[in-house]
Amino acid sequence: MYFFYVDESGSRDPEVQGVRKDGTVFAKDPLYVLTAVSLFEKQWFHFEREISNVKLEMADDLKRVKQLDFDLADCEVKSTWLRIKKVRDEESLFLKELSADSIAKLSEVFFRQLADRHMTVFTVVVDKRFLHGNYDHHKLHQKAYELLLERIEYYLDECHPKHHGIVIMDDTDRTINRELSMKHARFQREGGQYQQFDHIVEYPFFTDSRLSNGVQLADLCSYNVYRAFRDKDFQYGYFAKMLGCFYCSTRTTQDKLDGLKVYPPESDLVGFAKAGWGALKTSQPTLF
Repeated sequence: MYFFYVDESGSRDPEVQGVRKDGTVFAKDPLYVLTAVSLFEKQWFHFEREISNVKLEMADDLKRVKQLDFDLADCEVKSTWLRIKKVRDEESLFLKELSADSIAKLSEVFFRQLADRHMTVFTVVVDKRFLHGNYDHHKLHQKAYELLLERIEYYLDECHPKHHGIVIMDDTDRTINRELSMKHARFQREGGQYQQFDHIVEYPFFTDSRLSNGVQLADLCSYNVYRAFRDKDFQYGYFAKMLGCFYCSTRTTQDKLDGLKVYPPESDLVGFAKAGWGALKTSQPTLF
């Protein structure tokens, strides 16, 4: 069994422009990113223990030095909290009390798991500037989820045909969870637009991200993809470190990064991704 931890970055709002009360027009976030990281069941214990042990060591230090009590649920890590001090100070008492070196160590132990636990990354980048039809935030999220499931199904069918996968996501909204579960059930019965789903079981499992290091890692990875595509910088440091973990099929051409899907195909980010992948493979072949 493979676990696929899923999280997002960017906005589900399909609109790329807004209008203020005074009539002026402003730009909205044009990207939405949904990312999954895989974990084989036998690797789960090592993955969980390594991350949780670092968190608990830091919590013990804070208790000893500052007489502050934190349990694991208080030690959640989110990309915005790591990156933005103001948000971190307002929303995470645990991270607020950590030094810059401790925050860097915590981030590093998360990303190290990708290689150490042989994890595979899958992501869908939705460029809202090129969407056709009547998308609302529900349809946008469901389309990204369908495309992500396709990547996962291709991977399991090719690399682990005797195994099944279960999707694990943050429990954020009851209505969205229900809609996504119904969509998931239809995929299992009828397949997607281009793919039958024979290896993905049950409904998505929704959990509290405070208790899931896997969902927290997916959040960190999703932001790295978002940042690379927002800034059109394929060599953004954390994103570049992830590239060797993306799913690459032996059934397709080597210039294609199968675990990374840009939608819709008319987006100029499709060309950006292909060019960036090719250039990085040429300049840093040892990464792959």
